[in-house]
Amino acid sequence: MTLVRFISADGTRVVEAEAQPGERLLEIAQMHDQPLEGVCEGQMACSTCHVIVAERHAALLPRPSVEEEDMLDFAYGVSRHSRLACQLYAAADLPELEVRMPAGAVNMQSR
Repeated sequence: MTLVRFISADGTRVVEAEAQPGERLLEIAQMHDQPLEGVCEGQMACSTCHVIVAERHAALLPRPSVEEEDMLDFAYGVSRHSRLACQLYAAADLPELEVRMPAGAVNMQSR
């Protein structure tokens, strides 16, 4: 099980959720009313599920694919530890994961 901690963009709200191995972060976030649209339904065709992974957890995750990095170029408020929640999964060897919501989102599909 992975304890996922979602932190609001301004840092004032923290929501914790338990995730089973193999569960995708996007669905976990949506089940807990986090502001991640996931407009493309996890097809990596938008950046509306952009999150910022805590530095201490970033190195524990698999590296982003070239396609994910390309899509992050369109995300709002990208940082060194930005990822797409549709590409992150809970894992048995990942006891906790902390992510911060960005202050905004860019929906490339609506352009």
